[in-house]
Amino acid sequence: MNIILLGAPGAGKGTQAEMMSKHFKIPTISTGNIIREALKSGSEIGIKAKSYIDAGNLVPDEVVIGIVKDRISREDCKNGFILDGFPRTLAQAEALDNSNVKIDKVIDIEVDDEIIYKRMVGRRVCDDCGKTYNVNLDAAKPKFDGKCDDCSGTLVQRMDDKLETVKQRLKVYYEQTHVLKSYYSKQNKIAVIDGSKSLDDIRLEINKILEAK
Repeated sequence: MNIILLGAPGAGKGTQAEMMSKHFKIPTISTGNIIREALKSGSEIGIKAKSYIDAGNLVPDEVVIGIVKDRISREDCKNGFILDGFPRTLAQAEALDNSNVKIDKVIDIEVDDEIIYKRMVGRRVCDDCGKTYNVNLDAAKPKFDGKCDDCSGTLVQRMDDKLETVKQRLKVYYEQTHVLKSYYSKQNKIAVIDGSKSLDDIRLEINKILEAK
């Protein structure tokens, strides 16, 4: 089964993608990761992508599509894959369809902006061991302010999690990516999930939808 995972930053896509990958035994494909992999490999399409990055430009959709197609042609994708972080725009979704990449289901995890702010702005990461906490969520708070429970390292807020950055990322999402909900609805491929539920409830709902396919 070939799946696209949609949702705003902070909707919990990464965690759900990891659980889906384990449950269905298919790989999660993050475009950021595969572009970095293509750059390292020195493949023809990787070299093409590098020429744009070195010039300080965005990698064009047709090059990204080429990288995605190359990745999903591998043996580990023969039973399906999960696309996380792609497509991001209507043009990318149309290019994916035009490239004859078959998508069976689109899972859209929807979360209110206020919950996203709480999740992302409250996130803190240990500078030493990398453990993640959230000062806005009781279940994820550290025992002592600013200190890691495991190694006593200093907890820091990443630039991506600062309020202004989160607001900008959401703005870009609503301008460029949210339209994909309508695009895939017209193809009768989308299932909308309430991302404010517990991780286990979301996982069970997603599994039920996909297993019914």
